[in-house]
Amino acid sequence: MERDYPLEKVRNFGIIAHIDAGKTTTTERVLFYTGVSHKIGEVHDGETTTDWMEQERERGITITSAAVTCFWTPTYDLKNKNLKHRFNIIDTPGHIDFTVEVKRSLRVLDGAVVVFDGVAGVEPQSETNWRYANEANVPRICFINKLDRIGASFEHSYKTILDRLTKKAVRMQIPIGLEEKHEGVIDLLKMKAYYFEGEMGNVVLEKEIPEEYKAQALGFHNELVEKIVENDEALMIEYLEGIVPSYDTLKKVLRKAVIANEIFPVFAGSALKNKGVQLVLDAVVDYLPAPTDIPPIPGINPDTEEPMVRHASDTEPFSALAFKVATDPFVGQIIFFRVYSGFLSAGSYVYNPRTRNKERIGRILRMHANDREEVKKVYAGEIAAAVGLKDTITSDTLCDENAPVELNRIVFPEPVISLRIEPKTKADQEKMGMALNRLAQEDPTFKVTTDQETGETIIAGMGELHLEIIVDRMKREFTVEANVGKPQVAYRETINGTSETEGKYIKQSGGRGNYGHVKIKVKPMVALTKEEIEDLPKNTKRSEGFEFINSIKGGAIPQEYIAPCEKGFKEGLDRGILAGFKMVNVSVDLWDGSFHEVDSNEMAFKIAASMAIQDACRMAKPVILEPMMKVEVVTPDKFMGDVTGNLSSKRALIEGMEDRGMNKVVKAIVPLSEMFGYMTGLRSMTEGRASFTMEFIRYDIVPNNVAEMIISARK
Repeated sequence: MERDYPLEKVRNFGIIAHIDAGKTTTTERVLFYTGVSHKIGEVHDGETTTDWMEQERERGITITSAAVTCFWTPTYDLKNKNLKHRFNIIDTPGHIDFTVEVKRSLRVLDGAVVVFDGVAGVEPQSETNWRYANEANVPRICFINKLDRIGASFEHSYKTILDRLTKKAVRMQIPIGLEEKHEGVIDLLKMKAYYFEGEMGNVVLEKEIPEEYKAQALGFHNELVEKIVENDEALMIEYLEGIVPSYDTLKKVLRKAVIANEIFPVFAGSALKNKGVQLVLDAVVDYLPAPTDIPPIPGINPDTEEPMVRHASDTEPFSALAFKVATDPFVGQIIFFRVYSGFLSAGSYVYNPRTRNKERIGRILRMHANDREEVKKVYAGEIAAAVGLKDTITSDTLCDENAPVELNRIVFPEPVISLRIEPKTKADQEKMGMALNRLAQEDPTFKVTTDQETGETIIAGMGELHLEIIVDRMKREFTVEANVGKPQVAYRETINGTSETEGKYIKQSGGRGNYGHVKIKVKPMVALTKEEIEDLPKNTKRSEGFEFINSIKGGAIPQEYIAPCEKGFKEGLDRGILAGFKMVNVSVDLWDGSFHEVDSNEMAFKIAASMAIQDACRMAKPVILEPMMKVEVVTPDKFMGDVTGNLSSKRALIEGMEDRGMNKVVKAIVPLSEMFGYMTGLRSMTEGRASFTMEFIRYDIVPNNVAEMIISARK
C-alpha cells in the first residue's frame, strides 16, 4: 500500500479556544462540510461527534482532545478537484483543568485555528493556549466566531487580539453585518464578498462588495497588502515604487509569513449560523504548513546523547512521538502517535528508548473521534493510534531499533489540588488501584500517591472539575464506587535563608559498623524579593526542584558515596520541616566530610545526608508556599461591589477591572485555598449571572497567621 496523499497535501492542525468560544461547534461544521458526518450535531443537544464521552455531553464541554481525519477541496477549486487535501484535526478542550490536552496536542500539530468569541474577544484561556502555541512555535489562523450574537463586535475582538496576544495579527476578512444582520464576509485580499446559502450554508457564493462597505474594505485591503510585502524585500521595493503585486504573489508571500509566525491572519463568521467556516478551511490549505514546511524535529541519540534531527520524509528511519494514551472499552489501551519520519506497518516492531525495549504494533487505527478505521501502514506526517503497546506512556518516542532517536519530551504542569480517596467496599479495593493507574497513564497531570503515615490513597490534579471527572470516570468505566475527602491544596515548603551544618551517622553494633559524615551549605535556588515575584508572569521556579553542587576536594568523600549523598538529600527534602510538605527551591552544596576505610558504606552516607539537609533547612528560615491562581470574574455592573468585596475577603490581590460588552471584568490573584466552592457563592451573590475562570500562576509565601493554621491542622 503506497501513500494515498502526497505529504505536501497533508495538514495537521488543532482547533483551540477558551471555553464556550464555539470550538466544538466549529469542528462539527468542518466535519459536515468535509463529508465526514451527514448531519450537524449541536453541543446544546449533546449530539456532537468529537464530544463523545458521556461526561462531555452532559456538561456541554470538551474534556478530552479528539482526533479526526477528513478531506477538503478548497471552494475555489471545486471544478478541478486537483487540490484535495487530507486534514488530521484535533479538537481540544477549553477548560483550564484540561489544559494538558491543549499542550500535548500542540506539540504534535503543525498549525492551529484559534477560535474567539465575537462578543468577548480574547479570554483567559485564549491567552494560555496562545502562550502554549508560542512555546511550540505553531503557526496560527484566527477565527472570530459568534458574530451573530447580540453584542458581537468584530473590531472589538480584533483589537483584543492585538492588545493581549500579538501585534502581528491582521484582518483577512470583515463581516457583512453583525448580530441578526450578519449575512456574510468580505475577503480583503481578493476584494470579494462571500455569502453562504443552501440549507446548511453549504453553497458559497462570490459576489461584488456591497457599496456601503467598499471604502472601508479598500482601506483594510491596503493595510493587509502593506503587512504582507513587509515580509519580502524585493516585493517591498516594487510596492514602494508603485507596482502592486498580483493576488497569487501576495498569497505566496503571506503563506511564508504565516508559517514563519510573522503574520496571524484573522477571519470572521458564525459557525452556528453556518457562515465563514469553508473559507477558514481554504485558509488552512493556503496558509498553514504541510509537514514538509516545518523545520526537522530535534532529538538526541539515546546512546551518546548527541543532538540529532529527523526530517519529514518516508525514506528516513522511522520516528514517532506518543502524545496520548486512551482506554477503549472494545480494544483496550490505544496509543495516539504522530509519525515524524519514515513509515510504520501493522505487525512490525518499534523501539522505545526510555524502556530500551522493543514492542510489537498489533493494529494501526485512523481515528474519527471514537470511531476507528484500521490501516496497514502510516507514513511521515500522519497522526494515528496503535493497539498492542503495553509499556508506552505519553511523551515516549517510538523509533527504528537500528537508528534510535529520542525526541524532545513534552513538559507538563504539576498538579495543584489533591483529595483523599477510598473504595466503598473491600471488593472495590483492587479495582480502584487498577482504575487509578490506568487513568494516571492517560493523563500526565493526574497523580496517584500513598500517604506514608496513614496509608491513604491521594489523587492530585489541576482543579476541582478535573478530579470530579476522574472519580466519575472510575465509576462509569471501571465500575468502582469510591468515597472522596475534601479537596486539599498542594502546599510546598522552601527556605528563605542560608545555613551551614554537618550530618554524622555513626553506628557500631559489633563487627562492621556504619560511618557517614557530610558538611553542607544550603540556600534558595531562586532568591526573589516580593517585587521580583510580582514582575514575573509565571514564577513557577519557586515551586521547582532542588539543585545539588558537589564541591568535594581531595577525596574527603570517595566518589562512590556522592550519588548516595544526593539521594539522601532528595529523600530529606520529601518531608518538609514545618508541616511535612515537600521542600522545593533548595540548593545544596556538599563541600566537605570524612569517611572510614572499613565502616563507611552507601547507606551510612545516605542517612547522614538526609539528617544534614533536615537540620540545615530547619536553620534556614523555612516557609510554606501556596499555589496562587489568576482569577477573572465576569459580572453584571450592579454586582461589581459585592464581587470585589468578596474577593478581598479571600486574601485576593485585585489587579484591575475593565468593561466587556455589558459586563465588568475583575482580574485578581487569589490563593487556591480560598477558591474552593467559589462558584456556588458567586452564583448566589449575582443571581446566577456571573462566571469566573481560574488558572495557576505561581507559588507565593503563606502569611504567618495562615501558616500557623496550616501547621496546627497537620499535627
